[in-house]
Amino acid sequence: MKKITVIAALMLLSASAFGQKANIKWPDYEFTTEVQNVITSVKDQHRSGTCWAFSTLGFVESEIIRINGIKDEAAYPDFSEMFVIYRSYLERADKYVRLDGALNFAAGSESDDVLHIIKDYGLMPQSVYSGMNYGTELPVQGEMDAALKSYVEAIVRNPNRKLTPVWKNGVDGILKAYLGEIPETFTVDGVSYTPASYRDHFKFNPEDYVSLTSFTHHPFYTYFAIEVNDNWRWDTAYNIPIDEFMKVLDSAIRAGYTVAWGADVSEPGFTRDGIGVLLDPNAVIKQGGSDQEKWVGKEEGKPAPVPAPAEIVPDQEYRQKAFDNKTLTDDHGMQIFGIAHDQFGTKYYMVKNSWGTKSKYKGIWYVTENYVKGMSLDIMLHKDALPKDLKKKIAK
Repeated sequence: MKKITVIAALMLLSASAFGQKANIKWPDYEFTTEVQNVITSVKDQHRSGTCWAFSTLGFVESEIIRINGIKDEAAYPDFSEMFVIYRSYLERADKYVRLDGALNFAAGSESDDVLHIIKDYGLMPQSVYSGMNYGTELPVQGEMDAALKSYVEAIVRNPNRKLTPVWKNGVDGILKAYLGEIPETFTVDGVSYTPASYRDHFKFNPEDYVSLTSFTHHPFYTYFAIEVNDNWRWDTAYNIPIDEFMKVLDSAIRAGYTVAWGADVSEPGFTRDGIGVLLDPNAVIKQGGSDQEKWVGKEEGKPAPVPAPAEIVPDQEYRQKAFDNKTLTDDHGMQIFGIAHDQFGTKYYMVKNSWGTKSKYKGIWYVTENYVKGMSLDIMLHKDALPKDLKKKIAK
């Protein structure tokens, strides 16, 4: 996702949360779950810009549980993010040099990148390859990212005026130093696998998935590459109207599927406490005090209940304007796995994040329908989760 370090991202989010809390009071939310599909445990990307790998592999884990009908939580898969990240960096370095540096080279990427790696190389269990070869329990990758960027920039300058056949060994050497050597074979439950055979063991086919988006600067019902830096492979998403996009999301969740979700999380209503609300800035200023009491009443001796903050109700035009003026940005990858409602009747999507479990809902975010509608870049889902008419259009 977006070319910012996670530390900076979290600082920005914390600042946003501080600013909004100075203006509004948040209610004590009570959520009722409508549907909740299976997810694996919440992970922590920590100080790395690799949400794309964490969120998409979480999505793949849920898909494998669904496809194989796995009921025992002890048998849930846990795949290595660093296996995917290692392979992605190798391929990105090659493209960066081929394009003479005219390509984003950073920690961020997008969901389709994970599918490319799975298709070309396979899957690796976390228990076999953690990629934590540099002395910390959780990812801290600023030094590695800087070393890789400096190296490929030096290669692009081409001081010999002719590239040697071994320059890629340098990229591999840096990755191997920080992440460790990837084993060619490994054993799980007494069975020997390669990454490719491990993928096939789970009956996972990367070609069974599609990404959807919704913008008007390209025709609907066509594919286009979303114009964000981290889409370095130039993967395409299928473009549909936003109301249809939301219907597809709902039907998929209610049919037992989860989705990988790319979104803007820099909005002030996306808090560090597990809530995502598309705040109406004008309503935020008016909330609270005697004006609040005027509308919701006040029992004698008790404070008035805090109402839900008012939201913007986005439409297609809102999304396009935000994308064009760079206020809808490519920030973060997560996994949507359920639908819930609060005590005010507002609809939320249940979202698995990759910021650890120290938040209010233990790593789960409740994000309003308005927020998802307004701030989504794309979603990835299994083609069988699509309505029949849309599946036919995509197949053409």
